[in-house]
Amino acid sequence: MTTESTETTTVRLAARVERMGTEAAFRVFARARALETEGRDIIHLEMGEPDFPTPDFIKDACRTALADGHTGYAPAGGLPALREAIAADVAASRGIPVDPQQVVITPGGKPVIFFTYMALVERGDEVIYPDPGFPIFESMTDALGAVRVPWHPGSGTETRPDIDRLASLMTDRTKLLVLNSPGNPTGIVHNKQEIEQIAALCRERDLVVLSDEIYSRILFGGEHVSIAAEPGMANRTIILDGFSKTWSMTGWRLGYAVAPHAIAPVFEKLMTNSNSCAVHFVQHAALAALRGPREPIDAMVEAFRERRDALVDGLNALPGVTCDRPEGSFFAFADVRGTGLDADVLAGRLLEETGVACVQGPAFGAGGAGRIRFSFAAGVERIQEAVARMRALLAP
Repeated sequence: MTTESTETTTVRLAARVERMGTEAAFRVFARARALETEGRDIIHLEMGEPDFPTPDFIKDACRTALADGHTGYAPAGGLPALREAIAADVAASRGIPVDPQQVVITPGGKPVIFFTYMALVERGDEVIYPDPGFPIFESMTDALGAVRVPWHPGSGTETRPDIDRLASLMTDRTKLLVLNSPGNPTGIVHNKQEIEQIAALCRERDLVVLSDEIYSRILFGGEHVSIAAEPGMANRTIILDGFSKTWSMTGWRLGYAVAPHAIAPVFEKLMTNSNSCAVHFVQHAALAALRGPREPIDAMVEAFRERRDALVDGLNALPGVTCDRPEGSFFAFADVRGTGLDADVLAGRLLEETGVACVQGPAFGAGGAGRIRFSFAAGVERIQEAVARMRALLAP
């Protein structure tokens, strides 16, 4: 007879993993789903995920690709036809020439962040990133032992970015500037003048920019301006984009980078070492998305506009709550300091007591203190119900 050892094995994790953060929206989502299994009615305003189905013509293309046997490996950089289609699309939408060899297809947009940091950032380098901002920007800075340099990007129609403040943060040790426009969580869209000023600083300081443009087609007026289109910036800008938001393909996991010629081959090397390639048949579906009709996108954006107005108007009518009207993306970033409640506490109570799932602002950096992010990827009636539940909590 044998007995199993009861000795405890000590696993020493690498310090970089210990420093790495997570994404609070997924924790909230998991708790919300657990409450639903208990029979609770939860209004999901936490996830950065469109609630619209993937258009049928994209799903049909995927089925055809599967039937045609496109289930093996693809090139590490992506299918040539898809790289060509993305290059043409980016060239048209940003007004810049793009070589297909600059395009690298990735399993979702997050690998573009990971690869950019892996390719460029070393211990002790300074990284300027939006705060409040997408949590992975800060997480990767910490993981690689770089120095956090948070910068408030502005929060929409009322609060614009402080370019002078940005300039004051740049030093000889600054290695990378991260931009996100339209922005998560604030909904900020940097205008032409702001982008021009930021580009001038980057040229002066010889900086590389990671420009997260995943929400570039979800706009409520105005236009998307890519910093890559500014003079001298195409060869120092990495564009992050993908299919998750625009075509409601979050679970398909397909994104891409458009990188300078000196960086794109490094991204291919990182793809080879990490994922081998993006899923073959999903790339055929993405090709159909780019070639397909734009009506589903236009309809989705118009629905988001209606939802945005319902949510922001509702939030601003609540006691102690104010909220800028986002210019893009599908997030509203509400200031809840007037309620007298801590944002973490209030977000938790909203979920547990009222069934409204949302994300506390500090999850997006120190600049999110006193705020809560609400996604308006839910129908107008559900948004109105969420506001009513919040009012019942705040003004019983």
